[in-house]
Amino acid sequence: MVLILFCIASAVAIFATVMMVTRLNAVHGLLYLILSLLAVGVIFFLLGAHFAAVLEVIIYAGAIMVLFVFVIMMLNQGHKTTEQERIWLQPGIWIGPSVLALILFVEMLVIVVLGGSAETGYIVNAKQVGIALYGPYLLAVELASILLLAGLVGAYHLGKPMLKITKKGGEL
Repeated sequence: MVLILFCIASAVAIFATVMMVTRLNAVHGLLYLILSLLAVGVIFFLLGAHFAAVLEVIIYAGAIMVLFVFVIMMLNQGHKTTEQERIWLQPGIWIGPSVLALILFVEMLVIVVLGGSAETGYIVNAKQVGIALYGPYLLAVELASILLLAGLVGAYHLGKPMLKITKKGGEL
C-alpha cells in the first residue's frame, strides 16, 4: 500500500514540477511549485522521515512560497496588471492545481486512516537537526539567508519603474 501511495505522490510531484517549469505566468508556476513541494512532503512522510516532511511543508511550501508571492505582489506594475489578474481568477485556471491538491489530500487521508508509514529504524528529532544546522553549518545557513535577502533587494530594484529626471533635478 505504501508503494502505491509513494508512486501517486511521486507522479504528482513530477507532473507539478513539469507544469511549474512550463508555465509562462509566474503565479501559475508558483501554484504548481507549492503542489510539488507538498507532494515531496508526502513522500518524506511515507519514507518515515516525519520531521523532514513537516519542515518541507512549513518552511518550503509555507514560508518561502509566501516570500515569492510577496515579491510578485511587490513588483506589481499598477493598472497594467488588472486585466491580467482578471484572467488569473477565471475558474478554468484553477482546475489543474485543484485536482493535484485533491489527490494529495485524499492520499493523506488514506495514510492517516490506515496509519501507514515506513519505519526507518533511526528517528531524527528536532534537537538533532538544530544542532546540525547551527553547529558546523552555521555559516552556510547564515549565508543562505543573506543570499535570499540580496535576491529580494535585487528583484525590487530591477522591477521598480525608472524615474525620469529633468535638467532641474525633478521628476517627469
